Amino acid sequence: MFRVLSWSSCHSTTWPRLLWILWVGLNPCSSVHQHSHPHSIKIPGDITLGGLFPVHARGHAGVPCGEIKKEKGIHRLEAMMYALDQINSDPELLPNITLGARILDTCSRDTYALEQSLTFVQALIQKDTSDIRCSNGEQPIIRKPERVVGVIGASGSSVSIMVANVLRLFEIPQISYASTAPELSDNNRYDFFSRVVPPDSYQAQAMVDIVKALGWNYVSTLASEGNYGESGVDAFVQISREAGGLCIAQSLKIPREPKPGEFDKIIKRLMETPNARGVIIFAHEDDIKQVLEAAKKSNLTGQFKFVGSDSWGAKSSPILDQEEVAEGAVTILPKRASIDGFDQYFTTRSLENNRRNIWFAEFWEDDFRCKLTRPGIKIDPEKKKCTGEERISRDSHYEQEGKVQFVIDAVYAMAHALHNMHQDLCPGAMGVCDKMDPVEGRLLLSYIHSVNFNGSAGTAVLFNENGDAPGRYDIFQYQMTNTTNPGYRVIGQWTNNLRLNVEEMQWTGGSRQIPDSVCSFPCRSGERKKMVKGVPCCWHCELCDGYQFQADEFNCEMCPFDMRPTLNRTACRPTPIIKLEWHSPWAVIPLFLAILGILATLSVIITFIRFNDTPIVRAAGRELSYVLLTGIFLIYFITFLMIAEPGTVVCAFRRLLLGLGMCITYSAMLTKTNRIYRIFEQGKKSVTPPKFISPTSQLMITFILISVQVVGVFIWFGVMPPHTIVDYDEQRPPNPELARGILKCDIADLSLICCLSYSILLMVTCTVYAVKSRGVPETFNEAKPIGFTMYTTCIVWLAFVPIFFGTAQSTEKMFIQTTTLTVSMSLSASVSLGMLYIPKVYVIIFHPEQNVQKRKRSFKAVVQAATMSSRLSQKSISDKQNGETKIDCENDATIQSLIVIRVLCGVSPH
Repeated sequence: MFRVLSWSSCHSTTWPRLLWILWVGLNPCSSVHQHSHPHSIKIPGDITLGGLFPVHARGHAGVPCGEIKKEKGIHRLEAMMYALDQINSDPELLPNITLGARILDTCSRDTYALEQSLTFVQALIQKDTSDIRCSNGEQPIIRKPERVVGVIGASGSSVSIMVANVLRLFEIPQISYASTAPELSDNNRYDFFSRVVPPDSYQAQAMVDIVKALGWNYVSTLASEGNYGESGVDAFVQISREAGGLCIAQSLKIPREPKPGEFDKIIKRLMETPNARGVIIFAHEDDIKQVLEAAKKSNLTGQFKFVGSDSWGAKSSPILDQEEVAEGAVTILPKRASIDGFDQYFTTRSLENNRRNIWFAEFWEDDFRCKLTRPGIKIDPEKKKCTGEERISRDSHYEQEGKVQFVIDAVYAMAHALHNMHQDLCPGAMGVCDKMDPVEGRLLLSYIHSVNFNGSAGTAVLFNENGDAPGRYDIFQYQMTNTTNPGYRVIGQWTNNLRLNVEEMQWTGGSRQIPDSVCSFPCRSGERKKMVKGVPCCWHCELCDGYQFQADEFNCEMCPFDMRPTLNRTACRPTPIIKLEWHSPWAVIPLFLAILGILATLSVIITFIRFNDTPIVRAAGRELSYVLLTGIFLIYFITFLMIAEPGTVVCAFRRLLLGLGMCITYSAMLTKTNRIYRIFEQGKKSVTPPKFISPTSQLMITFILISVQVVGVFIWFGVMPPHTIVDYDEQRPPNPELARGILKCDIADLSLICCLSYSILLMVTCTVYAVKSRGVPETFNEAKPIGFTMYTTCIVWLAFVPIFFGTAQSTEKMFIQTTTLTVSMSLSASVSLGMLYIPKVYVIIFHPEQNVQKRKRSFKAVVQAATMSSRLSQKSISDKQNGETKIDCENDATIQSLIVIRVLCGVSPH
C-alpha cells in the first residue's frame, strides 16, 4: 500500500501513531478521511505551500496543545497569509499563478509537529487501490490529495529537525523563519532545509566577538536543554576554542522540566567560579526569567553580566520585575525591521474579514480578554462578552512580533524560486505548465539556493551552499540609569565582523567601566605567566628575579654578562662601567699618604744634594742612598698609577713600576746589609778588607739585582701585552641595580703577587742579613736602622696579605685591594724613609755642628776598634743581665766605633 519510512531522528515510540495517521490518510473509506485536516488552514491555489507555526504552546498532562501564543503563533501565521496576499496581487511575481497554502499548528512540540507534517507527504506516496472496497462493497471515490511543493517553517529548531527528516525523504524543500540550530547547517543530513535567519554558529561567533571586545577571557555558559540551547552553547565553545584566548569556566544546562530549587543550584554553581562574571546564555524566555529571579534571590544583583542569544533579544517578558539583575545585559538579535504593511494589515483584521484563520477567534478572546458565544456553550457570567467591534491596537496592546519580517521573506524566497523556475521551464506559458506539474523538489531547491532579492526590510535575501542566510545582527544592552527611558539600547552591529560602540555601554549603577570577567589578571611588566595546567586562561604571575628579564609572555631569560635588566625587567641595558675615582674615599687616603711621602722624599733628596759633600751624606753612602731614595719615590708614585683611569699606557707602567720601586729600595738595602755583614765577618778573620765594598761595586750589585725584576716584567709584556678589561663579575650583587662593571688592567691577583714576589724575596733576604748583623754596635753604620726597617716592613706586609685576599668575595674587592696595596706600599716606603734618612736630615738641618769630619785611621785600627767596641757591647749586655750598671755611652768603644764608620765610609781621618 505504501512505503515504510525510517530515519534516525524519530523516536521509536512515535511509529505506531505515524503509521495509523498514514493509513487514515490513504484509506478512502475512512470516516476520518471525510473530515480531513480539522486543525489546519486551507488557502486554495495553483501551487500549494505548507506552513508550520507554533499557534499553541506545549500542552501538559498528556494534552498535546496548550494556550494560544499570540505573537509567535498568530502574528507569524498571519504574516504568511499576508505575504501570500501580496504575492498573488503582484503582477510581476508569478503572474497568472496563485499560491495557496496548507498551514498547520505544531503546538511547540516536535513529536506533534512530526505527526502534522505527514499531511504534506500524503500526495507523494504511491497508492494501489485496485483491490480496495468500502464496507458496503462499493468502489471507493478517490480524491486526489493536494500536493505541497514546499514548506514554510518551522519555528523551533527541535521541531524543524524532526520535520526536516521527513521532508527530505520526499524531497520537499523547507524554509524556516526562526530555527537557528547550527546542526541544521549540515548539508548532508538536512540538504532540503534552508532558512532566512542566520544559524546560531553566526550568533555564537558574534557573541565570541562581543566577549573579546569587552576584554573577557573567562566566562560560563548556560543553556536550556534541547537543540537550541545545547547547539548554541556547543557552537560558542567550539568557536571560542578555535579563536583561542577564551576559556569556559563552567557549562551548565537547564533541564527541560526543572525541579524546585534547580535554578538556585545553578546560581550556586556559577558562584563557584566568581571571577567568571560573564555568563553566556542560550535559553528560553521562561528559563531566562527564572535564572534572573534566582540571582536576585541570592542577593547577587550586579554579580553576573549576561550575554544573551536571540531568544532573549530585546524582549521585556524575560526581565519583567528583574530589571536590576538584568541591568547591563548584552543581547543579540537578527537584524530586523518592523513591516509597516503588515501592521496595517493585521490591525484591520476582525472576526468578519478573517474567517480563513481558524484560530483567530481564539486569539480574539485572549487578546481582548472576552468570550465569544458558541452554540451549546454557556458563557461564564463573570467574563466579558466579545462584541466583535473590538479593534487590534485600539482596544489591546499590539507590537509586531520580531520574526514577522523573516516569515514574509521565507514566503517570498519560495515565490521567487518558483517564479524563476517557471520562467525557465515554462517560458511564455500562462499558469503552471506540464513541466512544473508536479514540481520537482530537488530542482526547486536549486532555485531556492539561487535567489537573491531585497526582502521586506530592504536587506538582501540569499542563501549559501548550506542553505543559511548571512549573519546580520543588532547588539542591544539593557540600560536603566542615565537614560530617559530605561530599556534596550542598540550599541552595535555584527555582519561578519563586530562594530561595537563601547563608549555607549553602561553597567550596574550607570558605571562606564567594563567589569572584569577574567580568570587571571594580566601580569605586570617583568613578570612571566606560569600557566595553570588544563586552563589556558588561568595563570600565576612570577617575577623575573635576579638578572633575568621578560623575554616573552611565558619566559624569563638571563641578561648577557655585560648587561642588567631594566627597571621593569622587559629588556636588558648595559651595566654601568666604573673605575676608582680620584675623589673616592678609597683613593683619598692613599693619595694623601703618597703626596706626603713624595714631598718628604723630595725634601730628603734635595737636602742630600744640597749637602752632598758633608760627612753624614758621605757616610750614608751617597750613591746607594740616591738609588734607594729613587725606589722610595717610585713606591709613592705607583699610587697615582693605581688610581689613574686604566688604559694601555697606564697598565704598562703599573706592571713596570709596581714591583720596580720596591725592587730598587730593597736591592739597595740588601747590598748595604750584605756589605756590613761581610766586613765584620772578614774582620774576625783578617785585617784585609773584603772584595766589592767600593761604591762602584755596590752600585753594580744593586743594578744586577734590579735587572732581574726589569727582565721579568718585559718577558711578561711579551707573553701578555698590557690591556684593559671590564670585570662584570666583581660587582654583581643579588640586586642588579647595584651591578657595575669595573674598568681595570688585566692583572690577576696571582700575577700581582708574582710581580711583587721578587721584591718580597729581596726584603726577606735583607731581613735575614739584618738579623745576622744585629751584633754590630748601635753606632756602626746603618745596620740597626735597616734591621728595624725590615722588621717593620715585614709586619706591614704580613698584615697586607690577609686583607688583600680576604676581600676576594667582596663587591668592593677592587677598591679595597687597591687601597690596601697602595697604603701598604706607602707605609713600607715611609718606614724606610723615616728609619734611614729622616734622622740624618734632622742632624744636617738642626745640628750642623755634628756634621764635621774626623781624622782618618788605618783599616787595622778601625777593625781593632770595632772589635773592641763589639766586645764591650757584649760585656755591657752581660752586665745588664747580671744586674750590673750600664757602661757609659761616652766610653772609648763608642768613639772607636764612630771612627770605624767614618773610615768605612771613606771619611778623612782629620
